[in-house]
Amino acid sequence: MPIPDDVTGEEIDKDVRQELQSLPKGLAEDVSRNLVMVARLIDEDPEGAYGYSRVALRLASRVAAVREAAGFAAYANQKYSEALAEFRAARRMTGNVDLWPVMADCERGLGRPERALEMAGAPEVQKLDKAGQVEMRLVAAGARRDMDQLDAAIVTLQSPELASNSVQPWTARLRYAYADALLAAGREGEAREWFAKAVESDKDGSTDASDRLAELDGVEFVDALVEDDSDSDSDGDGDGDIEVVNSEAPEPKSVMEAEAETEPESESAEDSVDDDDVDDMDDVDGDKDDLKG
Repeated sequence: MPIPDDVTGEEIDKDVRQELQSLPKGLAEDVSRNLVMVARLIDEDPEGAYGYSRVALRLASRVAAVREAAGFAAYANQKYSEALAEFRAARRMTGNVDLWPVMADCERGLGRPERALEMAGAPEVQKLDKAGQVEMRLVAAGARRDMDQLDAAIVTLQSPELASNSVQPWTARLRYAYADALLAAGREGEAREWFAKAVESDKDGSTDASDRLAELDGVEFVDALVEDDSDSDSDGDGDGDIEVVNSEAPEPKSVMEAEAETEPESESAEDSVDDDDVDDMDDVDGDKDDLKG
């Protein structure tokens, strides 16, 4: 796949660059440039990112950072079985627990929320940093919602991190998830309060909390371009101003953005491990035990 000339490979994290030092110099450069493209495209063009991740995987499947990048690219494309296999391979190579929450979320994507909950109660969670533990709490709450256990989902999200007034990188998403669960449970007043708190902490727009709050307040955004054709012709003025009008609040969404519904894949994660995975197992102290979700 073509890579822009301005991508040198030097943009990657220094820890990843250090991992690639085990490769010949030219190969390391090719892999690093593909990894840069994965990181650059994964949010805006996940399919493109996936393509570059497959190239990197073909070039250096025995590098943990490559397996991890391939896992996230597959995850972004809702290829949960493939993502889980890559995350497992990366974890076998490094012994690191950082991927535990996203592995549990892959179990959810595969239609196995019970396994995600088992992972939420595993000893590995205690080894996660604070951000990882909050992420695991979000996944566990999502699994409860998958099982129609709304009250349990709400309780799962109640934590010191939720109650804290300090704003951390995870604060907006945690407050948003709590507000959405409250709304799904019919507790609209409380949901509005927590959507407002999510807006306060969401400085980079990582959620649509402001839109959800507007819906609850009965505010409707109307594009001025969507007008009667005769009005447009008579005015001769085609600027795209946005009008804000009050209306009856539309029926609120019941599923949080981070929990978009997906079709579970029929292929099991264990069956998706390819020959490279087997090779990696041999390379990492003979560790051939798959992680159990």
